[in-house]
Formats: sequence, structure tokens, C-alpha cells
Amino acid sequence: MAKSRKIPEIAQKTSTFCPGCGHGIAIRLITECLEELGQDKNVMFGIGVGCSSLLGGVLDTDRLHCLHGRASAVCTGMKRVSPDQMVISYQGDGDAYSIGLAETTSAAYRNENFTVFVINNTNFGMTGGQMSTTTLPGQKTTTTVHGRDCTKTGSPIKFPELVSSQFEAAYVARGAVTTPAEINKSKKYVKEALTAQLNGEGYSVVEILSPCPTNWGMTPKQSMDHIMTSVVEHFPLGEFKTREAK
Repeated sequence: MAKSRKIPEIAQKTSTFCPGCGHGIAIRLITECLEELGQDKNVMFGIGVGCSSLLGGVLDTDRLHCLHGRASAVCTGMKRVSPDQMVISYQGDGDAYSIGLAETTSAAYRNENFTVFVINNTNFGMTGGQMSTTTLPGQKTTTTVHGRDCTKTGSPIKFPELVSSQFEAAYVARGAVTTPAEINKSKKYVKEALTAQLNGEGYSVVEILSPCPTNWGMTPKQSMDHIMTSVVEHFPLGEFKTREAK
């Protein structure tokens, strides 16, 4: 029988995410990597508004709930004041890319030395399932009841592709929490992003595709399958900017 992995010390509290939500897996990956890097007692989180806000109830570590969309601005201040601490921005796609697109993009543009994790479930999860900038073409939400019309709202934003092609970032990737294989890949991306910050290499961002059974109107399994059959068509997985050899 395979030996079960110990839950990281800073993530022992019970979460209140919806059944089937991917946030819990993402948090487990981040906290495991922090522990493996010896940084679990040397980290500060800037937490976005939305489902990501529930992270605060899970972690036993320094954290600050930021104004909606402003986590990257707050984390910029955190890292500049405490450059020797690990600083992580943990946000959803609506918070990071819709409400906070200016702050998120500006931090990447300046190549700030902190790490951003964006949980992309293609909608504003906590506030009622409204359309976000990552909502898929034709996707029905509470504000696009007939499906998203990209001729009127624009196409889904691809932030990792933007950062990797336009800015001098240290590391950029997109993963998913759908299967054991993809979870293992996502953990590698998370660790690479944190290592980039630890070594002072600059800005790192990992977007993680996550299921939202509640607002998608699907079972947890259907949500996982939907990511691999439909969501990755618009948001391909993998590394977009790898770290330079040190």
C-alpha cells in the first residue's frame, strides 16, 4: 500500500470550499512546495477577493486579505519591505484578470520578485458565477445567460502567454488539477515558480485550471472532464517561460 503524504503543517485547518472545487488541491501543492523548500515558516500571502479568500481560513501563516484585484500591488509592497521573505499572491481569475488586471499586469511588467498563483475556473466563483475575462466563448454564466458573445465582450484573456511574450519574467506556466499526472506537472510548475523567487530571479506566475462544479452546473467528475475536453482548448497547459540555468 502506498504511504500517504503528510499534510503540510501550515495547512492543517479544514477548508470550506465547495465539494469538487480545485482550490484545495492547488493549496496543497503550494504548501507542500513551500515545506520542501524550507520556506513554510518564511512566507506571506496576499489573498484576493472571491473563492481565493477562503485560503485565509486554511493557512496558519502570515497573510493579508487585499482589496478586490489589488493583491499584486500589495505583494509588491510586501516584497520590497521584506525582501528575504517569500511573498505569494493567491487570486482567482476574476480578481486577478478582471478587477485587478492593471495591478497584475503592472507587477509582471516591472518584473517584481514575487510569485503569483491564479486559479482559473472561468467565472467569478464566489459572487454568483458571473462572466470573467477567462469565460469561454459561448459559456453560459449568470451575466451571459445565452452564452458569452466574444464579438461584444472580447475573447478570453491568456495572461501567461501575454507575460511570457511581452515581459522579462523569470518563470511562467499553466497547469491543471484534473488528473494525477496533471497534478504532478502542476506541482513542478509551482516549485519552479517559488524557486525563481527564492533565487531572486524575478516575477513568476502559474495559472491553474480548476473545476467549479457549483457554477458550471456539473458533477465534480464532469467538471474535471470539461477542463480536459474544452477548457484546455482555449488555455493550453505547459511552461511558457522556463528559468534560465543558474
